[in-house]
Amino acid sequence: MFTVVIGGSGRGVGKTALACGLLRALSDLNWTAIKITRHDHGVPAPVWEATTAGGQNDTARYLEAGARRALLVTAPGADLPLGELDAACDGVEFALIESNRILEVLLPDVCLAVVGDADAKPSFGTLLQRADAIVVRDRAVLERIHRPAAACVFCLQDCGCPPPELVAWLRGRLSADGQGIAF
Repeated sequence: MFTVVIGGSGRGVGKTALACGLLRALSDLNWTAIKITRHDHGVPAPVWEATTAGGQNDTARYLEAGARRALLVTAPGADLPLGELDAACDGVEFALIESNRILEVLLPDVCLAVVGDADAKPSFGTLLQRADAIVVRDRAVLERIHRPAAACVFCLQDCGCPPPELVAWLRGRLSADGQGIAF
């Protein structure tokens, strides 16, 4: 399974918008999109699969954007339900995971950090260390963070409309994985 993690410096920085933009731009791939949250969403299990596209919640937005499957992982405590998540991801080719927390237990193939203007949440440090690319709306934000020297930087006015350069970069990472993916 090829994994892309999208994390962010905080709430409202554009993580879900970027995820949906990339799902639309790479809709030819068989994506499973996963939202990991600490918040209780009233779902019956710690790993729940959404089946309805459209609407306001993130999993419905993923499906509307082109994800073949969308999972909501609810983990209010310290531990992620890894056994349930692993079972739900059996046979998945491409996983797009919106979460900083997943980096505690997973080394993704690609890690994107969306950076906003507000103060960063504690998990942002780990995300930034692992980031292959930094996504910002304003390049001035880069002066306030310690980013990896090798990380690419993409400046987006609208996270929901990733530019061709970002899409091409991600496609290049997908094909360089050695899985023999043909585009």
